[in-house]
Amino acid sequence: MLWLAIVVFAALAIAVLRGGRLVNLGDIELGWGWLLFVALGLQLGTRFLPDESWADWVGVMMVLVSFALLMAMVLRNRSKPGMWIAGLGVLMNFIVIAANGGMPVLAGAAEVASGFTVADPDLSGSFKHVPLDASSQLTFFADVIPLRLIGIGEVISLGDILLALGLGVFLEHELRRPRRYFKRGAQAEPGSARRP
Repeated sequence: MLWLAIVVFAALAIAVLRGGRLVNLGDIELGWGWLLFVALGLQLGTRFLPDESWADWVGVMMVLVSFALLMAMVLRNRSKPGMWIAGLGVLMNFIVIAANGGMPVLAGAAEVASGFTVADPDLSGSFKHVPLDASSQLTFFADVIPLRLIGIGEVISLGDILLALGLGVFLEHELRRPRRYFKRGAQAEPGSARRP
């Protein structure tokens, strides 16, 4: 999503201005980091589900499993700065999606985000989003916050904001820490000073 990309860019820029190093990006270590790619693959995979009745619950389950995997990765890296904030955001999104069979989207917020060009958002084909109505639960955690950046509108949730904030804190910390010149667990060859 555009807003998340902007948050990441802003975090990197702030970190560099405060003395951080972009080269540190190559040294970031995330336990179970592969879960991030599996979670992303699950969410992208919902786009290829057929237009059948059984695909509705399968798509929602794929989205929920992806969020569960993200929470597992966050727990594995809970000692890193920003991870608890990001994890809270992921948990909020997981709960509201599980309670409603999808993330409720407020039509009024979508209209504002679109620059008042779309009165009713088209959520057809989306297993992650459902219209927000009187039967929706936990609407405080739903997609109710309109956001418009460089002509592109999105509707985000409180969980999305916490996820972005946590990710920003994590990246800012990683770029500002001292550079690691020796990889953890690296085996060094003995030098010329070694005695025979």
